[in-house]
Amino acid sequence: MQLQERHFAILRRHMVEVIEIWTELSAEELGRDRLEARVLEAMGRVPRHRFVPEVLQPFAYNNSPLPIGFDKTISQPFIVAVMTDLLELRPGDRVLEVGTGLGYHAAVLAELVAEVYSVEIIEELAAEAESRLRELGVCNVRIRIGDGTLGWPEFAPFERILVTAGAERIPPALLEQLVPGGRMVLPLGRPDDQRLAVVVKAEDGSGRVEVREVMPVRFTELEVVR
Repeated sequence: MQLQERHFAILRRHMVEVIEIWTELSAEELGRDRLEARVLEAMGRVPRHRFVPEVLQPFAYNNSPLPIGFDKTISQPFIVAVMTDLLELRPGDRVLEVGTGLGYHAAVLAELVAEVYSVEIIEELAAEAESRLRELGVCNVRIRIGDGTLGWPEFAPFERILVTAGAERIPPALLEQLVPGGRMVLPLGRPDDQRLAVVVKAEDGSGRVEVREVMPVRFTELEVVR
């Protein structure tokens, strides 16, 4: 087991190097050629292989999405790093995540902020995520089962919101739960024409938002409880 973990640690370092290369190649779209060091360090610490099905662990550090069941995937490491970087996280932030999956992105966020509140619509994934995070000793993530488009009103407002599924428009409830001056990152647009977008809410309390599209992406659609 120790040997295996050493091998995974080497692969994880290589994954971070690949993220850095992809960042340089995407500099024109991103507007920068490197990501924040804190983000890369967090990516280098979180064991991605603990958040995929066991049969896929040998491929956990490839720069590609992987299936996690229920027609869902764990996102490509480069995209996880970019979305995290675009949030411009601060240590004291409280972050709402929509779409827990098996908990990998929540674990990365937990390395960087005070509290993470994550909403997952699929009960089985939420239970698995809680178990995996608990096994790794991650204590600052709360998970609930429900409709992510409604956010988590009981703990709102949030300084940052991350949405890990595509939406044609920004869910109004999520905007309401974002503090003035807060940032939201989400895939925005039709399923066949999504763009990773950064939404910044005006600081003056007017509710106005500024939306900046960053790069094309492809995510599964945001599900709504009916």
